[in-house]
Amino acid sequence: MRLDKFLKVSRLIKRRTVANEACDAGRVEINGKVAKAGSEVRVGDRITIRFGEKLVNAEVLVVEDNATKEAAREMIRYLNSD
Repeated sequence: MRLDKFLKVSRLIKRRTVANEACDAGRVEINGKVAKAGSEVRVGDRITIRFGEKLVNAEVLVVEDNATKEAAREMIRYLNSD
């Protein structure tokens, strides 16, 4: 699944356009490497997002095309947040 879509479906970022802009600005990393919006997300990947001074680290547990609010919580596991 594309990174920008995963960020939206998992509710890490509210809108896909915002996720796309964050990727273009270099604020999103997959497994320690800066990722583009079209990068593939797989189970086990670690995603890091920089929101200003705040870092959000999450591990991908499930990749689904659509998810309810409850199912979205099961898609990722937060590793640590500053």
